[in-house]
This record gives sequence, C-alpha cells and structure tokens, in this order.
Amino acid sequence: MSGKAQFEMLLSPFFIGKMRIKNRIIKTAAEMNTHDPIDAHMNQRTIDYVEAVAKGGAGMVILWNAYLDYPLGARMADGLRIDTDEYIPGFIKLAEAVHKYDCKLSVQMMHAGPWCPAALAGRPPIAASVMQEEVYGFLSDETAEATLSEIADIQEKFVKAAERLKQAGVDHLEIHCGTQHLGNTFMSRHWNKRNDQYGPQSVENRARFMVEIIQKMKTRLGKDFPLGVLYNAAEYGIDDGITAAEGQEFGRLFEAAGADNLHPKADGIGPLYSLINWPEAVCYPEVPDPLPKELDGSKSGAGFWVPLAALVKKAVKIPVIATAGIDAEMGEKILSEGKADFIGMTRRLLADPELPNKVAEGRLDDIAPCTRCLSCIEAIHTNYIPGLPGKAYCRINASLTKEGEYEIKPADKKKKVMVVGGGPAGMEAARVAALRGHDVTLYEKEHYLGGSVPVAATIKGLDIEDLPALVRYLHTQITKLGVKINLGKEVNRAFIEKLKPDVLILATGGLYSIPEIPGINSPKVVKAADLNRRLKTFLRFFNPRLLIWATKLWMPIGNNVVIIGGGIHGLQTAVFLTKRGRKVTVVETAEKMGKMVIENHKVRLFGWLEQKGVILYPGVKYEEITDKGLTITTKEGERKTLAADTILPTLPMLQDTELIKILKGAAPEIYQIGDCSNPALIIDAIGDGSYIGRTI
Repeated sequence: MSGKAQFEMLLSPFFIGKMRIKNRIIKTAAEMNTHDPIDAHMNQRTIDYVEAVAKGGAGMVILWNAYLDYPLGARMADGLRIDTDEYIPGFIKLAEAVHKYDCKLSVQMMHAGPWCPAALAGRPPIAASVMQEEVYGFLSDETAEATLSEIADIQEKFVKAAERLKQAGVDHLEIHCGTQHLGNTFMSRHWNKRNDQYGPQSVENRARFMVEIIQKMKTRLGKDFPLGVLYNAAEYGIDDGITAAEGQEFGRLFEAAGADNLHPKADGIGPLYSLINWPEAVCYPEVPDPLPKELDGSKSGAGFWVPLAALVKKAVKIPVIATAGIDAEMGEKILSEGKADFIGMTRRLLADPELPNKVAEGRLDDIAPCTRCLSCIEAIHTNYIPGLPGKAYCRINASLTKEGEYEIKPADKKKKVMVVGGGPAGMEAARVAALRGHDVTLYEKEHYLGGSVPVAATIKGLDIEDLPALVRYLHTQITKLGVKINLGKEVNRAFIEKLKPDVLILATGGLYSIPEIPGINSPKVVKAADLNRRLKTFLRFFNPRLLIWATKLWMPIGNNVVIIGGGIHGLQTAVFLTKRGRKVTVVETAEKMGKMVIENHKVRLFGWLEQKGVILYPGVKYEEITDKGLTITTKEGERKTLAADTILPTLPMLQDTELIKILKGAAPEIYQIGDCSNPALIIDAIGDGSYIGRTI
C-alpha cells in the first residue's frame, strides 16, 4: 500500500487561518543548542538543522523561542534573539532555507518569567505574583510581581518581535504561555495571587495578559497573519493548577481574541508530574495508577496528552495540534477520529527528519525509529558537550545538529572494509561506510545482529523503549546497501590476514567486570557473563518479547537477590526483578547511585524503587560472600550480611585493551569503536560508528 493511501489524513493539506500547510505533520519547537554561545544572531548550524527537517517533508517547522526581551525574558545568557532589528537578516536566511521545500516556518515566542535567573536579569525574575517554585527540579529565584506598566511594556515587546519576524518572512507565530513561563503565571491559580484585572478572580482575568497580546498582534500584523497559542490545558500535582475544563475555556478565549490554532499541553509540579513534558519520564518504571482521565498511559507515554487535545478541540472551531510521542500510525488514527487537526512531532523528527517523505513514499522500514529513550534531552541539555568528535545527540541519528559537517559524501577511494561485531556501533559504521561507497563486510559471532541490545531489551522491557526496532532498522539499511553479513562467524588474526581488508573496524563489545570479593565464585553468584551467555542462547530461538513473557513465569534466580553495582545496569536489573516479584537489595561502592541513568528517569526511578521495597546501600565496602549472602560495611561503618539466594554482579563493562594489541598490523587501518573502546551507552556506540564510517 502506498503511503498516501495508508496515511490519507496525515498527508492531506490543511489550513491554519488562511495559510495552507501541505500536510498535517508539524515539527514542534524544542531547543537544540545549535546557537552560537557568544553571538545571538541566527547561525548556519541552526539553519542547517531546521532546513534538514523542512527538506524531510514536514508541513511546518516551529523554531524554538528567540528572546524578545533580553535579559529579563531569557532563561539563560546565550541563545537566539529577536529583540532588535539587527537580528532580522538571520531570520530572513532561515525562512529562505525552509521555503525551498514548500514548508512553512513558525517561530515560538516566549517570555521566560520565573525561568530567568536573577543573576542574569540583574533583578528578580518577573511573574504575575511574588513566588518561588520548583522548575524542573531547581528552585527558581523569588519573583517580583509585574506592575501594570511592566505588563504593557512586555506586551509591546511581544508585538515588536512579531513584526520583525513577519518582516523576515516567517509564516506563523506560536505564542508560548505554557510550562511555568511568564504567560502561564497569569493563567495558573498556583502562580497568580494578584488583586487587579489580571488576577485569578475569573478565567477571563487570568487569560487577559495573553488575550491582549493576541489582539495587539492581530491589529499590527494584520488579521490574516496566522497566530497559534501553546498553553497548559491542564496542570497536575497541585491543587490550584489549571483544570481541564479551564483549559477548554482558555481555548475559547484565545479563539475569540483571534488565535488561528491551539497547541494544548499538560504541565505539572512535584515528584510525579514535574517532568510531564517528557511523558516517558512520568511512565518509568511503570505507568502511574491511577492517572487523570485527560492523560493516556496505555502506551507508556506515547499519545499521553491526546485526550486533553481532544477536549480542547471539542470546545473550539480553530485547528488543534496534538503532541507527545506520536508516530505516523498513531497520528493517522488521531486525525481520523477527529481528536486533532495536526500532529506535532519533535523526537520522531530528530531521529529521522525524513520521516514525512518516507511515510509518503511508503518506505516505513526506512524510518529511523525514535526509541523514546530521552538520550537526546540528556545529550543536548543535561550533559551538553559541543565540538566533541563522534559525540552524538540522538541514539539513532548521529548527524543531529551536525547536518552540515555530517553530510554523507562519497569516499575519495573505495576501500575494502571489514567490520567485526554486529552491535549498534558495528552496524552504524557499516551503514555509513556503505553509503559512502565502500565495499563492506560484517562479521558477528552470534547468530543474530544487535550485540547486547536484545539482552538489554529483555531486561528493560518494550513498553517505552523499542530497542528491537533500532536493530531492525540498522539491519534493514545495511542489507539494502549491500553489506555482506556473516552471522555465527568468529574472526581471528589469521582470518583477517587471509581476507586482506584495507580497513578493519573492531566493534566486538566490552569485557565483563568481575568484582574482587572473597567468595565471588560461590554458587550463589550468577556472573554477568554467564547470565548474558544464557540469555543469548535463548535469543537464538526467541525474540525479546517472548523472553520478557517467559521470565514472568520462571527464571533461574532466587527470591532474595543482592545486586552488586548501583549504576545503570544494576538499577535496570533491580526494576526487572522487582516487577517479577523478587526481593531486591542493591549495593554500590560509590556515594551516589545511578551512574549513566538518564537524569530525567532518576526523578521517578528512585522513588519507585523505594515504594516497591528495594533497599539501596550506596558508599559500601564489599567484604565477602558467604553461604548466607554478601557481607558489606556500610558508609556508616556498620558491618552486616545481606541475606541472598542469588547475588548478581552488574558492574560497568571494561574496555578491551588487549584486542587492538593482538591485531596490530593485521590491516593498514584499524579502528576500535563502541564498548570495546569506550564502554558507554547506545547513543555513544552509534556516535562512534557514524564518526568512523565518515572518516575512512
């Protein structure tokens, strides 16, 4: 079936006001850290990133916020700006790049309000009222209540910035009054404690700040210039937040003021809902029960806000955008059921900006899957390291935010490339090398591809992260590119020398670490290498989904389990065993647990483990393993024995330092990538493989 027949609604044109958009896929705004940290003008790296999405077939791209009031409206010192005319030329270049592909350009407009640090503003941040609140885990500086003259001044800055963006050729503007930005502090009763016409006495008063901005923009830009509003249509975790019924009423008020479309979202405060902008973080390790009826947890975060969007759509006549982890199939269903008019995507289009074109061409197998791992959030925001060679900002798309420098170019000389190891690093290296025209052969000692990914999928589960989809995608791509795949084949130096490759890429995985503890060879101890070997044997015949089901019925693991290692492997194993009724204790020598765990997952993870009765001992010293269990000395100096039927060491993998020495000189060029070079995460393995594939 052709893509256009299967996705008739998703690929059909639609209008926002009088603006025609070629399909229903909108790339929603998300800060990508592509801006120059010193120069606030539009830069080529940002243009390259946005252009790649436009080229990929999206109907409209919404650029993240450019500061319209600096520094008071900024959330950090650096970033794009549009608060004076000097920034207009850069946006002209951006608009020209986007328009080449029959794609519309929108820019999000936001005033940071409480998000602005007082140290940056040189004064307290501004809000509807005086308040201090947790914003994504950090306590904001105490805000100052906006005076009436300050309100008018900020509204004028919104309008002037809008005029500049229209002058630059931007097609649409999205006014962001969601999350805990300035606009939301007026709309939410949690923030708004005023006693004037902008106070919380009525929904109309709470909406007034934003309604006046919309009205002024329509007057100055023209009634036909399309404006959208992104707002919190409901807030959770607080008693005085916006209700879903109020979210509908806000939608009606914005429509009456002249808004041409709405983009409703949910927001929240507290341990459960503070990270609701990334629904997977709310649904990990498992979906909260009960959930508010306006949230859909049936797909562990995918489509999380759709019921809320559907409620807003019932209240208005203008188009509504639905977002939250929606793929093409789900998007078509949402549109067909009349729950929304447009489908907003961010991470799906980070993973593969060409998704819309591939959907239209019926090439679903060629879509690089977003596995909803939040690695992009971690890499782009939490642990951002610019300019590091091979650093990836997406688990599957290593070229994300490096579109210009990572453009696939034919190799100067075709080479015979041997890749040893069929995990993510090896497959990605093979894929990129083959794209560049090299003759690539891949060898994998197991009887399936994926390396440790199928094992990880079994432990982590498939509710949120579809790791097998990543393996299927890479397997499909290297097969289509003509990479010769040899499974069940172990490679040694003699074999390499016989084949005489020009390039040898070693992606054989890391080495298992065994803790030096007296009694480590006790029959109570199930070593990581043995457990993985057993799982890999089963994986020759069964897929991860079947193994996940089978492990709920039986496992060769006792009821009382002590896990040695409180990093990502240990904690994920703890979740896996806890869900299967085991009593789990985790011990770790470091003072803090959770090394390499996504920061946004830690918020829920540790609370969930505590709730389920998992005992955590950080900062311990391992003493010995006896027939009773593991003896430790706690960080408080207490010596105690933790009773265990089974002891599982889950320490980080080790680099294979001997491999490169053994194979030195076996080929003119030798590269070591992935865990055998630097044991880390899948995103790092993909980054390694992509970088080397582009280097040879």
